[in-house]
Amino acid sequence: MEWEAVIGLEIHAQLATRSKIFSGASTAYGAEPNTQACAVDLGLPGVLPVLNAEAVRMAARFGLATHSTVARRSVFARKNYFYPDLPKGYQISQFELPIVHDGYLDIDLPDGGTKRIGITRAHLEEDAGKSLHEDFHGETGIDLNRAGTPLLEIVSEPDLRSAQEAVAYMKKIHALVRYLEICDGNMQEGSFRCDANISVRPKGQEAFGTRSEIKNINSFRFVERAINYEIERQIDILEAGGEIVQETRLYDSDKNETRPMRSKEEANDYRYFPDPDLLPLVLEDAFVEEVRTTLPELPDAKRDRFMSDYGLSRYDASVLTATREMATYFEATVEASGGEGKLSANWVMGELSGLLNKEGLDIVESPVSPEQLGGMLKRIQDGTISGKIAKQVFEAIWAGEGDADTVIEKKGLKQITDPAAIEKIIREVLEANPKQVEQYRAGQEKLLGFFVGQVMKATQGKANPGEVNKLLGKLLQG
Repeated sequence: MEWEAVIGLEIHAQLATRSKIFSGASTAYGAEPNTQACAVDLGLPGVLPVLNAEAVRMAARFGLATHSTVARRSVFARKNYFYPDLPKGYQISQFELPIVHDGYLDIDLPDGGTKRIGITRAHLEEDAGKSLHEDFHGETGIDLNRAGTPLLEIVSEPDLRSAQEAVAYMKKIHALVRYLEICDGNMQEGSFRCDANISVRPKGQEAFGTRSEIKNINSFRFVERAINYEIERQIDILEAGGEIVQETRLYDSDKNETRPMRSKEEANDYRYFPDPDLLPLVLEDAFVEEVRTTLPELPDAKRDRFMSDYGLSRYDASVLTATREMATYFEATVEASGGEGKLSANWVMGELSGLLNKEGLDIVESPVSPEQLGGMLKRIQDGTISGKIAKQVFEAIWAGEGDADTVIEKKGLKQITDPAAIEKIIREVLEANPKQVEQYRAGQEKLLGFFVGQVMKATQGKANPGEVNKLLGKLLQG
């Protein structure tokens, strides 16, 4: 039997506000445990939550950027459950009336096509605290610093059909929230994580199968591995005549497996009801339109502009717009190079990205500025250096030896372009290799590469390659 996976993601993006969603406590990461949880976060008697307006603004930005409806009226609800890191005994979230609903994003497929993934809703809620197990023997520590941190939970339609599609969608959301500057996307710190709902069904069947939910996956690689494992697990059970149990599971990255955590709750298990301490959130049209004016150029629009303005392929443009920082660096390089779009793209995606990956650096930490790289590309274009010599220049700039002109001058790397000088060196090479000259003239034209190599060796790579090839062809013909 052929099986088909049905996947939906619930992505939790921590909003980049300085204070929490219902209190003035700090959201800064890395503080000593329990030093950033105030009376409101702990739900102490007599305290009242006050909604953070910036969190609302960020949710609206996301809604507008995903072609969603930004609800003019939404309601906060209490989601009731007991857990040690939830001191109030309930989480303030949104249930029936979320702030954002009915949107979509288009993802790129490996075959070059695109697929539209529906966004069911995105709602505001507060985060819970954190349980710590590593540093305690036989006990669990509770750090409530994260309690009350604003989250935007983004729920997709069950439109994804493979782990590969799920990762592409998650990366698209990750790039978008960073472009919008509503989330730093730091997965190691838990600022961006997801739950994956997975079921399988016979291919062609309309009805969904029973789903499992894998909680709190915090890397793209783990999302792919966890989903693939879970799909295989469910297929194995069904083909053996068993039934899938609806449950919540955890992914163990060390063993590359999922394991049961608890039986899956339904909405009624949480006894949702409107929070009596918070009025309905009502947004004026003027507020939504004002938020719309603050939207930056979004990744898809920037990709299309890079293709039209700089003549880039869709793939290259997609790579260069994957992050806002990469796109900004690229455009600054193009400007500094005098408009060399394709050449700038090749160097940013090639030499620069290669060294950044090797050194474990982000592009904002690059030792080579866009102005320095653009300045070097100018020297390639005006013939001062060849592309091969440029790699030496680039490495010297990376090492802090100055800009391109300084390095070229100091190291004597200026390209030899004078035809008379190059012809003199070629004649010396031909005189030193009479046997190869005879073989070439007898029809072994592959020896042209040998002569080019000898000339470049004699000039320490400084001879203009185009001029070398032209003069060699002429002189070898006798």
